Amino acid sequence: MRRYFGRKLLIYGLTFFAAVTINWLIPRLMPGDPVASMVSRANLTQPEAVAAMQAYYTGLFGLDLPAWQQYLNFWGALLRGDLGISIWLFPTPVADVITRAVPYTLGLLVPAILLSWWAGNRFGAFAARRRLLDNTVLPVGYILTATPYMWLAILLAWGLGIVAGIFPVAGGYSYAMRPNLSWEFAGSLALHWFLPFLSLFLVAFGGWAIGMRNMIIYELEADYSSYLAALGAPRRLIRRYAFRNAVLPQITGLALQLGVLVAGALVTEVVFSYPGLGSLILKAIQNQDFFLLQGIFLFIVTGVLIANFVIDIVYVLVDPRTRAGMGAEA
Repeated sequence: MRRYFGRKLLIYGLTFFAAVTINWLIPRLMPGDPVASMVSRANLTQPEAVAAMQAYYTGLFGLDLPAWQQYLNFWGALLRGDLGISIWLFPTPVADVITRAVPYTLGLLVPAILLSWWAGNRFGAFAARRRLLDNTVLPVGYILTATPYMWLAILLAWGLGIVAGIFPVAGGYSYAMRPNLSWEFAGSLALHWFLPFLSLFLVAFGGWAIGMRNMIIYELEADYSSYLAALGAPRRLIRRYAFRNAVLPQITGLALQLGVLVAGALVTEVVFSYPGLGSLILKAIQNQDFFLLQGIFLFIVTGVLIANFVIDIVYVLVDPRTRAGMGAEA
């Protein structure tokens, strides 16, 4: 088991190094000059003042150094826990800007992932045993899982927000309120949270339901199911074994789909102007804020890698064949 997790940690470490390097590189390949954009917002009229301010900020952010030295400085600062200063919200540290947005993204993403996985698997297993349900409701799952997150978010915003007027379509809470500890504010948060959550939940739910339905049918037609049936085992017992075997690929699928779900959450936040990391990425791109983009991508990459590692541990705990394989290696 130690060797297995050692290999996993090595792979995750190399992935982290490659991902962080790409995250550092991508903003620098973007067209435009972030310092020039920042200086233009000052509305200076004298060319000497513009040149002096541009030289000051270029030196302050280290953008006058060679690329290799910027890269080494980036890793040095990262190891000290310093993500730099935001160009867009100067002089606010990037870590503070991200900290304000993270609760919104996690509050949206974690329930959507866990509930869609649990409900989708349960519904898929149930639909595989009911022909009427399989032929009528499950096709909706195919439509949901094939629908881009952004399209479904727009449809929900139009139908339940604009036409029906039930839910607000923009913001994390009412624009007439300030954050405070009250039931009124909590209710406003819940109302603004529901449509982004529903968009993520429905798309992911359709995928998990279809996957589980197909796996259950495959497992019920496997040799061990026929053997159990020939021995007179109750149908309920055979289905229980089939569900246990079918859920293992779904756990692997969860690890593979985490990145897609995170990307879907970021796009959904942009549609609803939800104040999470997705909206922050859009602002960072619009303002060419290299350091904020790097910090957000770093947070996302780290979160996805940690979640994948946790899923690896869960897989070892729930699959006895993996544990037996580790024992054989030792």
